[in-house]
Amino acid sequence: MYCRITSETWLVVFGAFLAILLRACTNLHSYSGEAKPPMYGDYEAQRHWMEITTNLPINEWYQNSTNNDLNYWGLDYPPLTAYHMYICGKVAEYLNENYTKLHESRGYESEDHKVFMRFTVMIGDVLFYIPALILYYHTCIKTIETQDGGVKKKKFKNQKKLTEIKPMSTSLSTVIGLLYPGIILIDHGHFQYNCISLGFTITAITLILKKFDILASIFYCLALNYKQMELYHALPFFLYLLSTCVPKPGQKTVWGIFRLFKIGIAVIITFIIIWYPFLYDLGELLQVLNRQFPLGRGVFEDKVSNVWCALNVVFKFKTKFDNYQMMRICLFTTVASLLPSSVDLFLRPNRKKFVLAQINSSLSFFLFSFQEVTDQSDGCGGKFDCVIVSEKFNGKPLLARHRFGKFGER
Repeated sequence: MYCRITSETWLVVFGAFLAILLRACTNLHSYSGEAKPPMYGDYEAQRHWMEITTNLPINEWYQNSTNNDLNYWGLDYPPLTAYHMYICGKVAEYLNENYTKLHESRGYESEDHKVFMRFTVMIGDVLFYIPALILYYHTCIKTIETQDGGVKKKKFKNQKKLTEIKPMSTSLSTVIGLLYPGIILIDHGHFQYNCISLGFTITAITLILKKFDILASIFYCLALNYKQMELYHALPFFLYLLSTCVPKPGQKTVWGIFRLFKIGIAVIITFIIIWYPFLYDLGELLQVLNRQFPLGRGVFEDKVSNVWCALNVVFKFKTKFDNYQMMRICLFTTVASLLPSSVDLFLRPNRKKFVLAQINSSLSFFLFSFQEVTDQSDGCGGKFDCVIVSEKFNGKPLLARHRFGKFGER
């Protein structure tokens, strides 16, 4: 007796290996800011964070000082990113102390160091993003085995009806997600670690679909504490989980309160563990938060294609309004654009609406939010197939700016 591996399984395995190969090929190309002083680009930003976290005490990571010039790629992501950079920095220090030597390593570039840095991103992709994506596309898909061990059919479970999904369609969707160019180019070309926060988020969504709500809350907290960009998905998570705490007919109110208490405790404990080193000093805590949400950059930058960038051609928002005024305008338009689907999700919740609300929330933040629409926002909606086409165009200005492939030709 043996286990027969289906063609659909082989397709996913092939897609995973092809995805890793494409990432490896992208790693052979240049990266953001290569040989371009004085700032050098995002590659140097990640290296510099390894330098800071391994050489300075934790209470100085987000503070401006002679050893930590915040104007030179100051750390501006949540603590989980800082801890990750610390681990990578310790490995880098073990391999070659010149990689992270305080002050002296600024702008450090070598082929060996490039291989190390690329490898750290690849590990994040292989450990967090790729498995999460495969699991996401195959979750809530019930395989009905026949007596001979073959696959008869697969069905997607919904609350009201069953819609048949062919196994090959699921496998093709998985491969398309794995080969999504936005993540590959931004993380492995431009140089970022979005794969980790997206992996946490996709895992949280998968756990929601499987009704492991408390565990899903923990994973989403991990995503949010790795990159604040995951706020893009916050409202659907909050409203859906809140809706599950509303007692159904026949259930007692205390049941809903107890469920809300369990989810709340899971979230609070996760945040306390992650933020524990910064909770002793209120000033230090506020500084960490201020670093994550600065207003000085303005409503948009030159490498995005959001609503404000497009409308700025005919109406100069940057000159007509200051940053605080634009922040309020962005807040209003963002909330207005995502509120209908979010309210519907809360009043008539189901898991299909939850996934669709995630798409709407991602696009609403991408199109209308203030400032944080950067190179990384191109990848936020990439976990869903319907966003892939639009993301092809959203990423083009970034590719041209940093001279990736044909977009960077002079």
